[in-house]
Amino acid sequence: MLLPPAELPGTQIIERTRHRYEDIHRLVEKGWTISAIARRLNLDRKTVRRFRDTDLDQLLASARDRRPNGVLEPFKAYLNARFTETQGQVSGTRLFHEIHERGYRGSRQVVRKHLAALRAGTAAPVRADIPSPRKITSWIMWPRETLTDSQEERLLQVRLACPDITRACDLARAFGDLVRHQRGFLLLQWIRQAEQDAPKPMQSFAGSLRQDLDAVTAGLTLPWSSGAAEGHVNRVKTLKRAMYGRASFELLRTRILTQP
Repeated sequence: MLLPPAELPGTQIIERTRHRYEDIHRLVEKGWTISAIARRLNLDRKTVRRFRDTDLDQLLASARDRRPNGVLEPFKAYLNARFTETQGQVSGTRLFHEIHERGYRGSRQVVRKHLAALRAGTAAPVRADIPSPRKITSWIMWPRETLTDSQEERLLQVRLACPDITRACDLARAFGDLVRHQRGFLLLQWIRQAEQDAPKPMQSFAGSLRQDLDAVTAGLTLPWSSGAAEGHVNRVKTLKRAMYGRASFELLRTRILTQP
């Protein structure tokens, strides 16, 4: 049975990379397309394109960086904490069973190797758990009362680590209040603050608002909205796509006019 790439010994990873490179380039020289090669070798087209356009030395260097204990990375923080907690008096077998219950699917040897590195003081530091940009954005844009204590704490850590995110967070939340509470009379003040010391993407956004200031102010002040019209347009498009090539225009017209 083939092992996942993270658990293959380093030499096997390198050899597999070399063979894959040779197979792909042999088919490329024969005039095969990327799609045909992907089907023949059961690979993703992005993988085929990467092996076609990248030098072999660069691919091999990348393969050497894929260490067999990469599968252990998400569990290293737990192992290090248990090692410190027990002052090193814990067996690799016991730690293996503990992290196996938490989802680890690697081998015992990788756990024992990391434990030996901890005892020798040569273990590499655990990488920080950095939240993704999408997650940080969601924490900023969600109403504050919906965030958990853990999310509030993580967002505070991000704000302390990056002043640009701190300023962007404050301005984004202020703009969200303008939208939710229709405070269009404060829009110009918000634009001036953003243009003064906000990160460049937000400055660009503020500049675009200034170009159409009257319309944006009206949208943040008046109770009317184009939402109903946009909803009907989406409904018509949905009906059209569902019937495309399978029904006549008369039936489409009837469905559009009769449905609420």
